[in-house]
Amino acid sequence: MLKILFGLLILSAALLSPGAFADKPKKVNLPKSYESKLAPEEITDADRTFIELREAAKKNDVFRSQQLAAALANYPYDDYVAYFRIKPQLFDSGGGARADTGADTQVNAFLNQYQGSAIADRMRNDWLLVLGKRKDWSNFDAEYAKFIVDDDTTVKCYVLQSHLAQGENASKVAFDARSILIDPRYFGQSCQELVPLLVQAGGMTTSEGRAIGRAANEMGFDTMSRRLGGEDPIADVVKMAKTDPVRAYKDFQQIGNRYSKENQAVAWGVIGQFLAKKLDPNADDAYRLQQSLGYNELLSTESQEWKVRAGLRAKDWLLVKQAIEGMNPAVRSRDPAWTYWYGRALKAEGQDAKARESFELIQDQFNFYGQLAREELGKSNHAPARTKVSEQEIDVMANRNGFIRAQHLYAMNLRFEGNREWNWELRNMSDKQLLAAAEYGKRVNLYDRVVNTADRTKQEHDFTLRYPTPFKDDLAPIAKQIDLNLAWAYGLIRQESRFIMNASSNVGASGLMQVMPNTAKYVAKKIGMTSYTSQQLQDRNTNLTLGSNYLNMVLNDLDGSWVLASAAYNAGPGRSKQWREKLDGPVEGAIFAETIPFNETRTYVKNVLSNSSYYASVMQGQSQSLKQRLGIIAPKAATQSDLP
Repeated sequence: MLKILFGLLILSAALLSPGAFADKPKKVNLPKSYESKLAPEEITDADRTFIELREAAKKNDVFRSQQLAAALANYPYDDYVAYFRIKPQLFDSGGGARADTGADTQVNAFLNQYQGSAIADRMRNDWLLVLGKRKDWSNFDAEYAKFIVDDDTTVKCYVLQSHLAQGENASKVAFDARSILIDPRYFGQSCQELVPLLVQAGGMTTSEGRAIGRAANEMGFDTMSRRLGGEDPIADVVKMAKTDPVRAYKDFQQIGNRYSKENQAVAWGVIGQFLAKKLDPNADDAYRLQQSLGYNELLSTESQEWKVRAGLRAKDWLLVKQAIEGMNPAVRSRDPAWTYWYGRALKAEGQDAKARESFELIQDQFNFYGQLAREELGKSNHAPARTKVSEQEIDVMANRNGFIRAQHLYAMNLRFEGNREWNWELRNMSDKQLLAAAEYGKRVNLYDRVVNTADRTKQEHDFTLRYPTPFKDDLAPIAKQIDLNLAWAYGLIRQESRFIMNASSNVGASGLMQVMPNTAKYVAKKIGMTSYTSQQLQDRNTNLTLGSNYLNMVLNDLDGSWVLASAAYNAGPGRSKQWREKLDGPVEGAIFAETIPFNETRTYVKNVLSNSSYYASVMQGQSQSLKQRLGIIAPKAATQSDLP
């Protein structure tokens, strides 16, 4: 999470007042088969050794992993023990795949013994990285055909290397590569090898290779940048744009004509990106200069997306339209934002029929932009009809092996492995089976799995499961006492922690509302909680009390704007105010949210407001307007606040 610092986020939450679809407080008489699943599982000495084994395997400590695995000869999770014993042999201490590993026989035996399991698919992922590094394309292709999850960009780049090595047309391989080479953070060694190979084979131009390298440079991966695209003629401009975009903008106006038309275009794109991230109004001008020169296809994903945002901030609908039309199709299609804003740009031009076509493409999506698109089409935003499942269908889920395994892994606080087992069990389930699994998760208090599982349905839905309301007896009185909107509070918790009680972030935030320790002390003092100690932050009621009061404080400090307050809760009130102060006039809340400079906070605000709208619909049984919740954000002079 950011939460007053830079950082990473951690999970989510949801709810409001009773309504037609609300979870009503009532005693649930669980079957006896569930009672043991609700009781805290005892962690044995063997479990502790298993946890230690897992940590040794994460570090690729071969000796320690072998030693600990040997001590777990009869452990019930024998597949994981074997995996954690073998995996360190496949990677070096830095996490890179080893081509010279001697574990071939062990890996093949493991894949045969545990075929069809979640952990076997994880092992196959690891093994593909080894085979790819070896350039053993025959065995690589055979194993890749069995790889089910297939979500590893590094593996995908090895797939394309295999195609190229076996004589596939370089232009065809390059076409496929453009939908993969989107985010340099996930490239790995294989993608860094693939791009020069494609340039050498004539599938990509030297300019395209440089553009991919420049995208890495923009993110600070300088060594990767040179591996991908070689020396970049505008490397100095990129460096200046990253550190001082205002100066880069002024300087390049003077020296830009020294460069080729292509290099001028991409330089203006980079400058525009970093100006836009500073919310500098000159970003629109920089991007218009780039647009006049062309070469949209050579802009990085970040530059393409911030070109749209710069246009939105400046209310330059022509630039918004041109930016989206010039996007890499893979970039444009991965986020419904660009479909929605393209429709808005068409509408601004008076092309209402075409705008409707754009909105209709995403109107069935239950997300921030799906909701806004429905409002543009004059349709209501409400929770869909609830599909109920039978007790028999729910009971079936209690005996699914993946769920049983997941629950014990959760008891050991091994959420990564637990989620893998739970999600593997969901494969190929019908909507009703997913709802039964979600309801089972609710009955055993795994609310993050409830949300994750119910979120997967396509045609039949239960939004009381997508947007559940646990701990209502604790939260509702707190919210009522301070007049805090309960749907918004639940929408924020759903995003913050996914209702995981012991959730913690990398910067120290904890609990259901992910409260920072210093913030907790501040709020406790403000509300007169004189006996507060830091240990109390782990208590559910205390966490909800402090988090709710802080949320209400930032809301009051930011003139009642849920957009600004949600951003403040994640990134700090000071940043939220700074972003508002840089407005040159009132803007829609949706535009403000889309142009928040921090990736995490931007996603966070959109999710919290979308969650809140659905929570209100579920709780009140009425259609909701997301646009009204977003409101209009107007600039305001800087004000002082003592809020942390």
